[in-house]
Amino acid sequence: MKLIRFGAPGKEKPGVRLNEMNYDLSSFITDYNEAFFDADGLVSIKKIVDTVGNALPLVPDGSRLGSPVARPSKIVCVGLNYAKHAAETKAAIPSEPIIFLKSTTALVGPYDDITIPKNSVKTDWEVELAVVIGKRASYVDEAVAMDVVAGYAVHNDVSERAYQLERGGTWDKGKGCDTFAPIGPWLVTKDEIANPHNLRLWLKVNGVTMQDGNTDDLIFNIPYLVSYISQFMTLLPGDIISTGTPAGVGLGFNPPVYLKAGDVVELGIDGLGVSSQNCVAYQ
Repeated sequence: MKLIRFGAPGKEKPGVRLNEMNYDLSSFITDYNEAFFDADGLVSIKKIVDTVGNALPLVPDGSRLGSPVARPSKIVCVGLNYAKHAAETKAAIPSEPIIFLKSTTALVGPYDDITIPKNSVKTDWEVELAVVIGKRASYVDEAVAMDVVAGYAVHNDVSERAYQLERGGTWDKGKGCDTFAPIGPWLVTKDEIANPHNLRLWLKVNGVTMQDGNTDDLIFNIPYLVSYISQFMTLLPGDIISTGTPAGVGLGFNPPVYLKAGDVVELGIDGLGVSSQNCVAYQ
């Protein structure tokens, strides 16, 4: 299944995408949030779709799509998790996953604007495979870690490199700015993705391909990441793990290339759809 949320920011309603059409589920489901996933909501939706299907009301044409997951308790990101990306940044291959938290207030829809922060000159792009957690997980074994995964989505882990690398402390300063986590267009349930470790992911800026990689280049795979992260914090239903970015970020160019107002970023992952964001200056 492909789950969507539609409507004005902060007022999104749940829906489902069937046969290239978007349908409204708000008369059955409150939202795609922690309570929904915790109550086996995906099973409920399947029953609704099997019973009602195309008789569901259509989402009005032109409706904005929000993040397909309501604001989670946390967005956990993994740094330097593609071998070729580590090489382009001249970083050593990590012996353990590098993890950091991205502010949940950065979460926006797949076609919402990216706001370049005030005085920023080093805002960068990062296409990433996002993993959505479907069940509470603490100290989960790697062998059964996929059992707690609900599905996948496209994520642009937008980053301000000066804030991240030149302002002291951890990476979080450059990762959690408002609009820095466009996710979607859909949450695709894991049954629709045969092998999440063989997916092409790509990103263009103003029509020029910057990133073109494959999840087969992951250093730490999804079961390992879920298990590893759950050793340090409880993963709650609806939480998001962003698994890292392939080579081709602006920081890796010589000289580096960064986003500016007026730029258009387009990105996609096999089976998970395509998103697009316009870059605007902070006002």
